[in-house]
Amino acid sequence: MIRSYEIGDKTKLVEILKRNVPSYFDPSEVDDFMTFLEKEGERYFTFEYKGEIVGGAGCLAEKDTGIGLVRWIFFDPSQRGSGLGKLMMEHCLRVFKADPMLQKLVVQTSQLAYRFFEKFGYKLIKVQKDFWGPGLDLYHMERELHKIG
Repeated sequence: MIRSYEIGDKTKLVEILKRNVPSYFDPSEVDDFMTFLEKEGERYFTFEYKGEIVGGAGCLAEKDTGIGLVRWIFFDPSQRGSGLGKLMMEHCLRVFKADPMLQKLVVQTSQLAYRFFEKFGYKLIKVQKDFWGPGLDLYHMERELHKIG
């Protein structure tokens, strides 16, 4: 079940993020995520599976630029390959499609996850070495919103 983030989800989501450090996230990003939840929590979605929080994603709309951003999409490592990430991305795409102000979608990920976003039509625009931390490169990806099927 995908639902809106609630303050009580924070501890569990931070625990899950930490399980993805250092494999997918730099340790410095944990504090960044907590700050994100404080400032943008109303645009974050929590994923519950079998009654447990297993991950989430932020779907942010920058109406002044017409850009939709997927931020902080991650799941408990035990769920890797389960299809839950696909369900979350499909949810984000529906959220974006419902907003008439949006024209383009952007995701900033790493070399470890960019292939996942390619499955949803995102194209690699640029790479920046060690952006997130040592060995974690920025992969800036974009896609046009009107091409959502």
